[in-house]
Amino acid sequence: MINIHSLVDNLHLEDLRNKSHPAVFDENDAYEMLILRVPVIHQKLEITSVGFIITPDESYLYDREKDTFEKLGSRFEAPYKILDGMIDDLLKSFDGYLDLIVDMEETLYLNKAKKSFMNQWLELKRNIIKIERLLIHSSSTMDRAIEYYEKSQNFPLNHYLDLHEHLERTLRSASLQLSKLDYIYKFYTTQTNERINRSIFALTIISAIFLPLNLIVGFFGMNTSGLPFSDGLSGTNSVLILMACLSVITLTAIYFMKRKI
Repeated sequence: MINIHSLVDNLHLEDLRNKSHPAVFDENDAYEMLILRVPVIHQKLEITSVGFIITPDESYLYDREKDTFEKLGSRFEAPYKILDGMIDDLLKSFDGYLDLIVDMEETLYLNKAKKSFMNQWLELKRNIIKIERLLIHSSSTMDRAIEYYEKSQNFPLNHYLDLHEHLERTLRSASLQLSKLDYIYKFYTTQTNERINRSIFALTIISAIFLPLNLIVGFFGMNTSGLPFSDGLSGTNSVLILMACLSVITLTAIYFMKRKI
């Protein structure tokens, strides 16, 4: 019986023990090592790393918690079933991100974006970039393993091609969602800029209305003699009428300027 621990190189053991080791397929004289890292989305994004040692007659799954190798009973079929379950979970859970992005688009179109919009956008952007990066490595690693084993006897080529296609499909979807998120961000900033511009325009109109009035108030508030309307009994009413006329003139000027713009 093969002592798999003594068979595996110490450097490969270190790679298998490292949860953060990137996806890799390494060929050796006595065995091959396959490590895949696949994102899994539950309440938050998590990374699942799985490592296999494949000998000419058998395959072994590395258990990091126990630091042992589990004999799987078949060379190719057992690793396929493990990877197929992981990748299926990824396909199903990634649909949740698609729904979130669609909801974000709808809220923007209805102009009902929440205050937490940017926090949600940043979290989605960060997670999908991480998913894309992981899938690029995993897909290329799977492609290399298929190329190495495709002429081997009893290798289920179609099964592993199906795994590779699922990885590629999710990778394409992640890239598409990143493009959508960029579009959503541009649309959101456009809406935000429009609201700011409307606020600035409203403040400009208010300032334009009250600036002449402030000049009149300041002029008639001077403590000097000989001011207009200071001697008559209806001086205050005359000033109010003057202020009203200036307000009407200012509003009319703003109206025609706005129409020209």
